[in-house]
Amino acid sequence: MPAAFESRFDIDYDGELPENVDEAALKRMETVAYILDESVRIPGIGFRIGIDPVLGALPIAGDLVSAAFSLYIVAESAYLGVSFTTLVEMLANITIDVAGGSIPYIGTVVDALWKANKRNVALALEDLAEAVETDGTDGGVDVPVEPDD
Repeated sequence: MPAAFESRFDIDYDGELPENVDEAALKRMETVAYILDESVRIPGIGFRIGIDPVLGALPIAGDLVSAAFSLYIVAESAYLGVSFTTLVEMLANITIDVAGGSIPYIGTVVDALWKANKRNVALALEDLAEAVETDGTDGGVDVPVEPDD
C-alpha cells in the first residue's frame, strides 16, 4: 500500500508516494522548512516568516548559514530518490534565496517572500509521487506471450 503522507504545508501533489518512502525523512525536511520559512506568524496580518530572514540580517554569514540548512532538504531528497532534474531545480531555489537575500536592505524581504525551503519540500513530494505514477505499474493490461516452439 502506498504511503499516505499529509504535508503540514497543505502541499497538493498528484499521485501517491512509494510505500517504502521514509516518512520520518519527509517530516524532518518539513520541520527544517517550517523553521526556516514559516515558524513565526506576524500579528495582525497573519503572514508567516521563519528564521531565514532573521539570519539574512547578518551580512553574508547569515545567508550562508541559511543555505547550509537549506541544503539539508536537498540532501535528504536525494536520499529519498528524487530525480536529478528536481534536485537541480531545488538548488536553483536555494541560489535565488541566497542571491536575493544578499542584496542590502531588500534581501530580508526577499528571504521572507521567496520561501525556498517550502518550495523544495513541495518539489520533492511532487517528484516522489510522479515516480510512483510513471513506474509502469499503473494498472495496465499484461498480454501473455507464448514462446515459439
